[in-house]
Amino acid sequence: MKLRALTALVLIPPVVYLIVWSPLWLFLAALLLVVERTAHEYFGLSEAAGFGGFRWLGYAGCGLLCLAQVGDLHADVPAALAPGTTVLMLAVLLVPASLTLALLGAGELRKYLAAACSTVFGIFYVGLMLSWLVPLRSSPAIAQAAAGAISPRYLLLFMFAVIWAGDIFAYLVGRGIGRRLLFPRISPKKTLEGSLGGLAGSLLVAWVMARWWWKTPDLKTAMLLAGIVAVAGQVGDLVESALKRSADVKDSASLLPGHGGLLDRIDSLIFGAPALWLALALMHAWRS
Repeated sequence: MKLRALTALVLIPPVVYLIVWSPLWLFLAALLLVVERTAHEYFGLSEAAGFGGFRWLGYAGCGLLCLAQVGDLHADVPAALAPGTTVLMLAVLLVPASLTLALLGAGELRKYLAAACSTVFGIFYVGLMLSWLVPLRSSPAIAQAAAGAISPRYLLLFMFAVIWAGDIFAYLVGRGIGRRLLFPRISPKKTLEGSLGGLAGSLLVAWVMARWWWKTPDLKTAMLLAGIVAVAGQVGDLVESALKRSADVKDSASLLPGHGGLLDRIDSLIFGAPALWLALALMHAWRS
């Protein structure tokens, strides 16, 4: 517990700096490092599960998706949020391109299907999902879609706080009063009480930030966004647990003391970031 808390305390200040104050190039460089390391851990799980994968294709695809997001930052409001942006078109192109290029690296054709599918899934699961952090942090349309005069950087910090609070409250409540297992086949330690406590913690922190810091007149919207992110984050946590169980490993790596690998630490973010972007895109389309 102490080691877990110490690691979190060390990581939070640089993450907050990258979100709020760093220039775009530094934020993008840090994101690429995180994405490539996460992809590395994902392919480790895939190989442990017997699927394999073409790592070089996965790394390239994940990086390209993040870089493609930068090209849409200065588009007009509809193009910055609506489906059909550069990254989505690139994502569609990467499917046949990856399956074709994988032919060059296929040793035994009996393993081609599993390795190629695992590679495409990894590109989408890691690269596409995390790439939405770029527009969430820097798109001029994001704040307008959120119905409040808030910088997209602070909106992204709001999302991180919701996810962090959910993780902390779920852990504390689950350890304290958790009795009923949520999905024992997937995660033998996660409880229903912990899940509800995590959701309550996320909403509490969201209310405090929206009421006293964001000061948005549309408090209901802020709480709705927080609820969407919190639920998506918990689903992302369960999905990553299922990936680990399929590979028969406890952690994706041993990079972070008390937390495991980087994938273990950001599994909620992988689902939370695209969920927030999609919610904002739908809100913008509804109001247009």
